[in-house]
Amino acid sequence: MSQGQKDTIIHLVAGGTAGTVGAVVTCPLEVVKTRLQSSTAFLTPPRIEHNSTTNASSELLRPEQRRKLSTTILRNRSQPQVIGGVRRIMAISHCGISSTSTKSMSIIQCLRHIVQHEGPRALFKGLGPNLVGVAPSRAIYFCTYSETKNFLNKLGLVQPDSPQVHIMSAASAGFVSSSLTNPIWFVKTRLQLDYNSKVKMTVRQCIERVYASGGIAAFYKGITASYFGICETMIHFVIYEFIKSKLIERQNKRTTDTTKSSRDFLEFMMAGAISKTVASCIAYPHEVARTRLREEGNKYNTFWQTLHTVWKEEGRPGLYRGLATQLVRQIPNTAILMATYEAVVYVLTRRFNSKSNEFYDF
Repeated sequence: MSQGQKDTIIHLVAGGTAGTVGAVVTCPLEVVKTRLQSSTAFLTPPRIEHNSTTNASSELLRPEQRRKLSTTILRNRSQPQVIGGVRRIMAISHCGISSTSTKSMSIIQCLRHIVQHEGPRALFKGLGPNLVGVAPSRAIYFCTYSETKNFLNKLGLVQPDSPQVHIMSAASAGFVSSSLTNPIWFVKTRLQLDYNSKVKMTVRQCIERVYASGGIAAFYKGITASYFGICETMIHFVIYEFIKSKLIERQNKRTTDTTKSSRDFLEFMMAGAISKTVASCIAYPHEVARTRLREEGNKYNTFWQTLHTVWKEEGRPGLYRGLATQLVRQIPNTAILMATYEAVVYVLTRRFNSKSNEFYDF
């Protein structure tokens, strides 16, 4: 086996392992974030009170009806409507929590609500497709990034290991990974937006339903938003590579020993968390658009049309719904992801006695 083949295998294994670990640990926060991003997660079914004497009753609405009610609520807030002696109390609900208040619910409250109404297993909705997709996705991503970076460094058109190299490598990795794995993330999002606590939709049922509604092309809905999201990845890796280079410089000045300590891994975890946080804050609206495009219905059709619709109906806050949850999820996820990746590459590189004088060739 050639050295190049060994390096490719190392990055494939490291990327897949890192992605799997991060996905399992942060899955509950991923479910909350996806629901907050959707147009239907902020609305509970109407609670109807007949002259304040009968018990409240409610029934689930179709996605189209929920979106129409959500738009009305966003404009009128929680003002009760009186129709024929029947008072309908509708309220905005973050994560679907019944309330007549428009006060935002905390992440803990959302998690508690999901557990109470759908059971603990609901916190891991979409984990199956996530695990199926995250390993190949991360493996493809990190491998493409590494190979592109090595190719550009050897090509000599730009300065090796410069920000330009990192930007082009990240863009290539994001494009290839998104194109190959979008159907998996589409199914995951649909499962996470399934609010039925009595009959759990299976992966097979979800796939059949999506295919029946639009064929193969339906599984690629939202991919344009993923392509626009490549800019987030580019920002993330440019910042990460800069911080990493400074850390390596300081480490080399501190000692000539190439053996890494827990402190080194902790520093790389912090570097990954910081870089991803900055990137997420800058490029977050594309995630909201992607989730909306993957919802059922025909309200959201294209990337720019979706952003315009959200801005028009919900204002600037609508483009950043779920950002707090995303950051809470993304920080530990990225830290775990990058540290696991670094550790696996380091261990496998030493195992193959390849480039032992470097931490990794990322």
